[in-house]
Amino acid sequence: MSNKTTPLLNDDHELIIVGAGIAGSVCAATFGKQGRKVLLIERDLSEPDRIVGELLQPGGVAALTKLGLSNCLENIDAIPCHGYGIFYKGENVHVLYPPSGGKPSIGKSFHHGRFIMNLRKAAAETPNVTIFEGTANEILKCPMTDRVLGVMCTPKGQSGITKMFFASLTIIADGCFSKFRKNFISKQVAVKSNFVGFILKDAKLPLPNHGHVILGRSPILMYQIDTRETRVLIDIPGKLPSNGNGSLKKYIENEVLPIIPKSVQSSFYDALQSERLRSMPNNFLPPSININEGLILLGDAMNMRHPLTGGGMTVAFNDVAILSDLLSRDNVPDFDDSNLILAQMQVFHWKRKFYSSTVINILAQALYALFAGDGDEYLRILREATFNYLRLGGICASDPCGLLGGLIPNPTVLVGHFFAVAIYGTYKLFINGKLTDFPQNIPKSILILYTACLVIFPFIWSEMLA
Repeated sequence: MSNKTTPLLNDDHELIIVGAGIAGSVCAATFGKQGRKVLLIERDLSEPDRIVGELLQPGGVAALTKLGLSNCLENIDAIPCHGYGIFYKGENVHVLYPPSGGKPSIGKSFHHGRFIMNLRKAAAETPNVTIFEGTANEILKCPMTDRVLGVMCTPKGQSGITKMFFASLTIIADGCFSKFRKNFISKQVAVKSNFVGFILKDAKLPLPNHGHVILGRSPILMYQIDTRETRVLIDIPGKLPSNGNGSLKKYIENEVLPIIPKSVQSSFYDALQSERLRSMPNNFLPPSININEGLILLGDAMNMRHPLTGGGMTVAFNDVAILSDLLSRDNVPDFDDSNLILAQMQVFHWKRKFYSSTVINILAQALYALFAGDGDEYLRILREATFNYLRLGGICASDPCGLLGGLIPNPTVLVGHFFAVAIYGTYKLFINGKLTDFPQNIPKSILILYTACLVIFPFIWSEMLA
């Protein structure tokens, strides 16, 4: 069959969104409510099946509520999440999200696919939104000005047909494996580890309705995603052991199973024998200022952090809330005004830093550096200091959990607590040491503080760069 190209010069579309995932679906519904004519393009509208994007922090719930889409969390057997239990060397600490507006702060955990289908349903039911199932193959540009004009697509199941859609503005929200990212931003995605995930059946978690973080050579996460099922995510740094020859399963049995809480070990072992082991790379991509006329990158296509803190959806929903305000009809009457949109995107880049993105980005990367730093003496000291700092309670526990939950978006609070942990680590070094250790502990304490600087300052710098 010969290829057939059908240009669709449809003036009804003011906005094209590529990707009906977390960011794209919410973006479509939000701009549709504002009266914008939106075309949402998605490669496959069947229910997705992923091992991440299953825990929405309270700050994300609040952002979703602000966007008028909190009903998308209903009828998917979502589990309330009130905080975290952190397990380390046979001990544990229990931290709760701090209240917000005088009310308890509650996150939600769920099956990713069910949540996505609700978001897509909300977008489909929004006036002014049209959904097209097909693969976006090419971003169309003006050959004279290089401005983005639209998207060339292949409809699903029609490989011989190519359609062109045009709009004043195109948003790329095609996720962590974005095919178009490299054409518009120069920053590279960094991958230092993988999550290996599987599901436990009827597991007896030590702290129901809480996330569980188990600290070993590298962190392990557990949280319920429906009434009967619990998600396990095991971080494995470096090269992933082979699943085909059994090396991965052996690694989990030897390195992970022994440190899992006793009440969970039986269901963990059973799942390890029967469930499919699936992996997902843990990506880091610092944010970039949008400088492309007619195009915006959003969600994981533009900015990613280690999923250890479960903050990706919170950042995405807050980003949509900020963007929809900056590009509202009051602020940008016509999406053809590319200069005004570029100016608003400058504002967006800096404004989002104080609506959870900077805190969540830095916290995710810094915590992972500590929790996965088993081979470094000073990272181990900082990891133990973090655990013991949380055990102090009060603001030593509530503020860090509020930062994690997207409830405290102030970066200075994060930096303050991070260095308070480092100072507490040096204090414990002297308190727990012998008098004869005092001279050698002085340079050690300096190296602890130096290591803390090496951990956090590169991520702060990456946030400040455009």
